[in-house]
This record gives sequence, structure tokens and C-alpha cells, in this order.
Amino acid sequence: MTAKVFDAIVIGAGSVGIPTAWAMARDGLAVLVLDRFASPGQGSNKTAIGGMRATHSDPAKIRLGLRSIEIASTWKTAHGDDIEWITGGYSFVAYSEREEKILKDLLVVQKAHDLEIDWHEKDPLLEIVPSLNPDDLRGGTYSPGDGHCSPLLFGHAMYRQAQKEGAVFHFYETVTGIDLRHGRVAGVATDKRCYSAPIVVNVAGAWASEIGRMVGLEHPVRPDSHEGGITEPVAHFLDPMIVDIRPETGSANDYFFQHATGQVIFCITPSPSIWGFDCRETSAFLPLVAKRMVRLVPRLANLRVRRTWRGLYPMTPDGSPIVGCAEKVAGYLMAIGLCGQGFMLGPGLGELLSRVARSETTLEDEEILAILSPRRSFEGREALE
Repeated sequence: MTAKVFDAIVIGAGSVGIPTAWAMARDGLAVLVLDRFASPGQGSNKTAIGGMRATHSDPAKIRLGLRSIEIASTWKTAHGDDIEWITGGYSFVAYSEREEKILKDLLVVQKAHDLEIDWHEKDPLLEIVPSLNPDDLRGGTYSPGDGHCSPLLFGHAMYRQAQKEGAVFHFYETVTGIDLRHGRVAGVATDKRCYSAPIVVNVAGAWASEIGRMVGLEHPVRPDSHEGGITEPVAHFLDPMIVDIRPETGSANDYFFQHATGQVIFCITPSPSIWGFDCRETSAFLPLVAKRMVRLVPRLANLRVRRTWRGLYPMTPDGSPIVGCAEKVAGYLMAIGLCGQGFMLGPGLGELLSRVARSETTLEDEEILAILSPRRSFEGREALE
């Protein structure tokens, strides 16, 4: 059977794959998206809680975050879909000298990249977030331009726009191999048929390393299980996403926000990490996160939790994504190891990958690609992963 020819094949229809398909199709490429699941966003995307911020410590992620927020915050005006976007901001709080120093030091980098963010002492911060526990509160940072929306609504809206632009999606189709000829990509094989394309984009999330091995590469990406939850809806009382970076037994941080429809959505970063693909919920999560949240915002004590879930964060050794072209396999692109930030960086990454595929990168693109290069040393750690 003769393989159908595309300009690019995207492996993964999730937080990065869907915006990549949308951007590529919009820019005139014939693009095919392959996904092993039954519909878009059924991997890590459906377990995302919906926060979108540019308040990172890494310049590349700041730039990608700013563009992603611009796309999400204007989506309804541009395309008519209500994705439940709220520009509520993010607030990283400090209850000890340690957190205060970390957050103030990061302001130097953040402000250097034109982020709208400032440190607020205790009383001014309580005016922004009145529900915070005032005991021992030293202050915190607040970035009003950040926000949140529905990952399911945004993902589906972008999926439909990608289809309108001509992107082709095949679900329930697993990639079994990548065709290489003379050191460059020629197409892919699936459990159903073969397809030809000079460009293959690995945006396979937790399964990225498996795809990498098909071209002889060992990507330093492995999944870490994180749990999240949602409460019953209540009257609005909380504007920004609240992030508490105090490390405790069992968790490195916790973060939560009130959704547009009234529910409080929450998550923690487990410590130590829980490696592997196990997505079964645990009995330890809810008592652990509830204790942290109620201590931070006491009025949460009487809220009822509707459900919890568990998803996968594809992690890298330094906590930053791996983005760019493979050095020894021409035509093989990747945006992998998003460390749980695929949803907030995906729209910006999709446009970047389209420009890479069309050889139309800008100077700023090249700076981002240099920082997130697959050939970097992976030393250090992103401070606000």
C-alpha cells in the first residue's frame, strides 16, 4: 500500500500536539496527528488543572508563557469559543525568610523579561488575597497577567480550529516505528498503516522516550505521578492561583485556584517523586493536600471535595522542556519533557515548532531553542517548575 504523504506528522494529540497541528495547518503545512487514545487530550492534558503563567525563572519559558497567555486570553474574541478564561493572576506566598529570598531573587530575572510582577509586603498582599492566613505571612509576589481556563474546553476548541485549517487527526492509532533513510526522517509506521513525511514531531508527553528510541535516541524524560482534585462550587472569593513553595514531608509545594464556575481546583508536587505510569488515586493525597491548603487559607476547611485524579508529569533532569531538532536525525523535532507545564506552554510551543518546521525562526526563537536544546548539559534546576 502506498503511504499517504504529509508535510509533517505530529505524534501526540495533547497539550502540545494540538496547538502544533493548529499552527502548522494555519501556516500552510499538510499535517497529520497520530494518537494512541480515542480522542484528543486523553493523556496528561485531561489531568491538567488549567493554570497558565509566564512567571517562570527560565527566560525561554517566560517568553513561551507570555505568548500562550496571549492566545488563551484572546481566544473567545478571536474564535468565539468560551474556554472559561479568567485573568486572575498568580501569587507565590512567603511565610519564611527562605521563600522570601527565593521569590525576591527571581524578580530580577522576571522583570528583566518585562513580566508584570512585584513583591508585596504582608498587608498589601492581604488586600489582593484577603483569605490568606495572616499568621507569619511575610508577603509574596503577584503577577496579575497570569490566569487559568478549562483544559478540556481550550483543547477541544483548538482541536476544532486545527481541523478547520486542514489538520488530519487519527485516533486509536499507535506509532510502531519511524522510517529513516540516509540519516533523515521519511515517515512513520503505525499499527494500521504507513505514512510519509519529511518531518516528524515528537510531542508524545509521558511516552516521549518510547518514540525517541524509534530513531535511536535516549531522551532523558520519565513520568512522575501527580494528584489533583476539585471541590464543590461556592461563591467567588479567590482571584489568583495561590502557590506555596514550602517543602514538607510528602510534598514540595501545593497550588490551587478558584475556577470560573466556583470550584477550587488543587494539586501538590510529591516529594519524593513517584516515578512511573501508575495513575491510580491514593489514599494519602487528600489528607496531605487538605492540611496544607487549610493552613494557608483557613476558610477552605468546610469545602467538600467532589473528586480527585492522578496524572503524569513528563520530567527532565533540570525541570525544563527539551525543544528543537535532533542533531543526528534530520527532520526529527521534539517538544518533550514539559514537566507538567504542557498546557501553559503548549500554544506558544506550537507556533515555535511550526516556524522551525518551515525554517522561519526568529532571533528570539533561536534564543529559546538554545536554552531548551536537547544538547544542553541539564545542569541546575528551574526554580519555579
